[in-house]
Amino acid sequence: MARLRTRHPIRWLLGGVVALAVLVVGGTWLYIHVIEGPAPAPLGLRSGSSASASPTVRSSAAAAAAAPAIAGQWRVASGSMVGYRVQEVLAGQNNTAVGRTSDISGSMTISGTTVSNASFTVQMATVHSDQSERDAQFDGRIMDTASYPEGTLTLSGPIELGTLPSDGVIRSYQASAKLTLHGQTRMVAFSLQAERTGASIEVSGSIPIVFAEYGIANPSFGSFVTTQDHGLLEFLVKFSRA
Repeated sequence: MARLRTRHPIRWLLGGVVALAVLVVGGTWLYIHVIEGPAPAPLGLRSGSSASASPTVRSSAAAAAAAPAIAGQWRVASGSMVGYRVQEVLAGQNNTAVGRTSDISGSMTISGTTVSNASFTVQMATVHSDQSERDAQFDGRIMDTASYPEGTLTLSGPIELGTLPSDGVIRSYQASAKLTLHGQTRMVAFSLQAERTGASIEVSGSIPIVFAEYGIANPSFGSFVTTQDHGLLEFLVKFSRA
């Protein structure tokens, strides 16, 4: 009589676990890199022209003539966008999480060729990514949008624009502001780019955010999704005359 083959339940169990792990990792890779595709490109100005932030020397008469073209009150216009960009590891696969909203309000005042004040407000519950599960975590334990519905950015010092460039030319500037997220306010310094396009002004940039500095829970979710302890706040704001 043939000897019955001895079964090894532990070996079968381990094999099943390995197979499941391969399936999860492989399926995650397929979803991130094939089905979902790459993350949206960073927000930014797309003009082909650029110029340094250092103002060129021009006669005071010419500078004065250019100032009325931008001096006055400006308000946030349609097409503006703000959001976050965070690097995460999803089941062993690197991924970039991006969430954005166009629900932005605010204004800025330009006196001569100086941005004298500016303030912006974002409704945090309107920030959405491509994943409903991620958005639920964002609205709940991470940002607690019910308790802290708004994020604000208020310029804390003037921005000297110097000699104004022609339409379609991008210039870089430095700014300082008070940023409020999750009920915590911090001073931030960052660079931005600006461009005049006809009767409008567009401004873009990004601000590094360390979550713990704002009392924000790390976005990591168990061992399945882990993130860095920091991310970027990105913005592209379009202005029209108030």
